[in-house]
Amino acid sequence: MDHEQLLLDAAGDLFYRRGVQAVGMDEIRAASGLSLKRLYQCFPSKEALVVAYLRRRDERWTASLTAYVTDAGDRIPAVFEWLERWFTEDDFRGCGFVNAFAELGAGSAAVRTAVRAHKERLRAYLSSLAEKAGAGDPGLLAEQLLTLIDGATVTAMISEDPGAARSAAQAAATLVDQHTRERAHPPQGVRSSQEGDQAAYDG
Repeated sequence: MDHEQLLLDAAGDLFYRRGVQAVGMDEIRAASGLSLKRLYQCFPSKEALVVAYLRRRDERWTASLTAYVTDAGDRIPAVFEWLERWFTEDDFRGCGFVNAFAELGAGSAAVRTAVRAHKERLRAYLSSLAEKAGAGDPGLLAEQLLTLIDGATVTAMISEDPGAARSAAQAAATLVDQHTRERAHPPQGVRSSQEGDQAAYDG
C-alpha cells in the first residue's frame, strides 16, 4: 500500500470517528506509522488531506450504495434498505460530509466544493432511479429523496435508532406513488407541451 493510502486510511478513521478539528496532523502521522515529513510530502496541508479524505469517502460510500441498489433491481426502496444497514454499523457517526461541512464549510472553499460534489453526485443518481421508476419530474423527486436521506441520517445519528431509515422509506414510497400517478394521470386542465403545440397548430 502506498503512503497516501496509509495516510488516508488513518485520517479517514480518525476524522469520521472524532471530527476533523479534533484530530491533529501528528496524531494522523502516528496512526499511519509514517513520518511527519512524509505526511506533508503527500499532503502539504490539513485542508488538502481533508479534501482527499472526502473525495475517497464519496467514491467508497457511493460505490457501496449503488452496488446494493443495482443488485436489488435499481429500486428506490433499496436505497433506504441500504441506509438502515449503514445506520446499524458499529462505527456509524452520521454523514461524514455534513459533519465536515459543519466544522469547516464556512472557512474552506475546497471543503465546501468537495461536500457539494458528493451531494450533487447523489442527487444525480437518485434522479436516474426516479426516471426508471416512471416519475414525471425525476429531478424534483430526487431532491425530495435527498432531503429524506439527509434527514434520516441526522435522526439516526442523534437518536441512535436505525428505524429512521424505515420512516424515511415510508415517506419515499408516498412520494414515488404521487410522482408516478401524476405522470400517468395529469390533473385536469394540464396538458403536456406536445399537446399544447398540437392545439396551437390545429388552431
